[in-house]
Amino acid sequence: MKQSVVLALLLCLASLVPNSAARAAESAVVLAYHRFDDDRVPALNTTTELLAAHVAELKSGGYAVLPLAEMVSALRAGRALPDKAVAITVDEASAGFYAGAWPLLKKAGLPVTLFLATDEVDRGGPEVMTWGQIRDLAAAGVEIGVQGAARLRMSKVSSEQISADLVRAKARLDKELGKSTELFAWPWGEASAEAEDVLRRSGIAAAFGQHSGAAWAKGDPFFLPRFVQSSAYGDMQRFRLSVRSLPLPAVDITPEDPAIKVNPPAFGFTLAEDVPGIDGLSCFASHQGQVKVERLGPRVEVRMSKPIPSGRGRLNCTVPALEGRWRWFGWQFAVP
Repeated sequence: MKQSVVLALLLCLASLVPNSAARAAESAVVLAYHRFDDDRVPALNTTTELLAAHVAELKSGGYAVLPLAEMVSALRAGRALPDKAVAITVDEASAGFYAGAWPLLKKAGLPVTLFLATDEVDRGGPEVMTWGQIRDLAAAGVEIGVQGAARLRMSKVSSEQISADLVRAKARLDKELGKSTELFAWPWGEASAEAEDVLRRSGIAAAFGQHSGAAWAKGDPFFLPRFVQSSAYGDMQRFRLSVRSLPLPAVDITPEDPAIKVNPPAFGFTLAEDVPGIDGLSCFASHQGQVKVERLGPRVEVRMSKPIPSGRGRLNCTVPALEGRWRWFGWQFAVP
């Protein structure tokens, strides 16, 4: 057989096999931090020493650290992203970010998005940045997003309350910074279908939760995942696992509303394409550990045997991929 014919057959076969590079081009990892060198709530705290280690990995490990707005624009438009694309976000206008984290990120030349609740900044206090400091950050290139004005539990309040809260937050940002924002982070990661509808009508382009996984171009732009980092859950092994993750292509998620009405929910999703190694699929619930998974063709049904405690719960489904990477799908439930 002629060499040209063999090459053509190999190229054809390669095009039929999903691969990590193809998945990487339509996905990115978003990191979420909260407070820095502030151990009042240990689960939210990251030491600047650990952040420096994360920064060193991002600078040396072949990652493409992008501004969050640029990443969102590419995902929504279907433009290819580089392999190991990463964005850095911080929730809360903590004084520790201004004093410790921002100088590290600035020196490294890494873009970052700060999500804040405007009422918290207005109240002030020694643990919170001032509007003057936030203006300094914005002038230096820090992207400012919003968590609303009052940081509401948005799965538990009315559409009218959410809409009024967003209007008030955007007005404060416009007054203090001369511009508003199209980027939103769900307080505590808690979302609902009703609240998502309000965000869509309000001009928000993308909203981020606190469930783990790689943000995927075909995922819901109003409930995008982020890997939460802290000193308790940000050791270097987990960090490298997070920033190298790929999406598990889940569509037709049921129930599609994160605010569940039945507990435990009969949760399921459909794989949008063949996933190599799918027999290695495992799912874990935060309140139960490993849970039963049933597959019928591309459909995956996840069966929890215990109700999720009141508040919120998370589910993680993973499949090992090549090169020590993992395909990852996460979800967060808001529980009455």
